Amino acid sequence: MRLVRGRVGSVSADRDVTRSLVETAAAGERCLRVWQPPKHVAFGRRDANREGYQRAREAVARRGYDSVERSTGGHAVAFTGTTVALALAEPTDDARTGIQDRYGRVLAAVSAALADLGVTAEEGEPEGAFCPGTHSLSADGKLVGLAQRVHSEAALTSALVVVADHREIADVLEPVYDALAIRFEREAVGSVARAGGDATPETVVETLERHLSEGSTTVREL
Repeated sequence: MRLVRGRVGSVSADRDVTRSLVETAAAGERCLRVWQPPKHVAFGRRDANREGYQRAREAVARRGYDSVERSTGGHAVAFTGTTVALALAEPTDDARTGIQDRYGRVLAAVSAALADLGVTAEEGEPEGAFCPGTHSLSADGKLVGLAQRVHSEAALTSALVVVADHREIADVLEPVYDALAIRFEREAVGSVARAGGDATPETVVETLERHLSEGSTTVREL
């Protein structure tokens, strides 16, 4: 497995790193990156088709965030600069199989990492959660959401982990979901800190890396 570490200075450069993970996986090597992306809001494709999309983007800009559209997941998610993301790219021979297995493995690994951080998380999410979906972990609110994108020769499983910035995420997303006419409840946003866990970002990253990396690894520093 190749473990990629480090941060880059822009959202576009960050997305280029993710594309390189997929390309490496398509060539046969599993790749993992756990990091803190630059501050931005990532909209889902369904958001772009909603009537209030432009107003939602304007709300994001007023908060000083960049806006991007992503190919995985459902509705908008926010990264504050301290939010942790993970991306696991794996080779695949058949785009039609293995999806639920990958979700299950990553959810189990993230749940175990949270337990090490002092958080007992359960699968599922409260009503009014950001980016509602079926692959989430919650503890005093949703703190993890997973998405997956399957290419012809590689699958990318990604996740957002809210470390301590649940209030800022709620502040950013409340007007976004209002513009998109999607239910959103501020109290449905959880975090490692809100659940009483160790919310030191470096510790969160290291713990997730340990639980998600398997076997021998080579490290690439950005």
